[in-house]
Amino acid sequence: MLTLDSLRIDMENAERVIVGFIKGMVAGSKAGGVVIGLSGGLDSSVLAYLCVKALGRERVHGMILPDPRVTPREDVEDSLELVGRLGINYWYKDISEILESYERSEFFIKEDKLAFGNLRARVRMSLLYYIANSRNLLVAGSSDRSELLIGYFTKYGDGGADFLPIGDLYKTQVRWMAEKLGVPERIARKPSSPALWEGQTAEGEIGIPYERIDLILHALFDLRMDPDELKDHFGSDVDRVLEMHARSAHKRTMPPVARVRA
Repeated sequence: MLTLDSLRIDMENAERVIVGFIKGMVAGSKAGGVVIGLSGGLDSSVLAYLCVKALGRERVHGMILPDPRVTPREDVEDSLELVGRLGINYWYKDISEILESYERSEFFIKEDKLAFGNLRARVRMSLLYYIANSRNLLVAGSSDRSELLIGYFTKYGDGGADFLPIGDLYKTQVRWMAEKLGVPERIARKPSSPALWEGQTAEGEIGIPYERIDLILHALFDLRMDPDELKDHFGSDVDRVLEMHARSAHKRTMPPVARVRA
């Protein structure tokens, strides 16, 4: 029987590996540091702590990019508390004005909530890359292994980054890492949400708690267990997770190329 203890790893070693990875990526690219999109949520906060451990606070930069129409005020407050705790440089930009320029365009479809939500993520990505390009920084992405495997990220949005330091940690493990690093409990325990529209939560949209998703993913992709065997315990959620993984395959690969050479 799989339990959450099945996901336990050596967190000291995980921290050491990730910190070394961040150092190596920045040194190898001859960048001056990193820029991180800070949402006030679990993943970006853990990433910020790890980047400061790796590079020092002077080389870690944050961007807080709310759309006040949908971004909870507490997320902004948590982001500001985080940069204060870490002592990192940051920029704050209300992106609603940028988004309103799209809304005035003839091609805009007001009713398409998903497309507009993804646009929010892509506007944020473009601003992060502007900061990165203009200041010789790398964009450190905050996607975790759970999100990557089920495709719960916006292609060329929050999925757009130069490297993914916590991309091998399941969401449950990121929460454990947050506790280890001393991330404020309010952030560490906050329900995951990309906040791409009002009231959105990850588990509400997916329909399965992350702890359950993580166990299914661990069984399928780490332990290589038979999906039919897993259904005895997890039921139809196994099919749901496999479907999300299959449908999001395009997000985890480069765009296909038509090969014209023999």
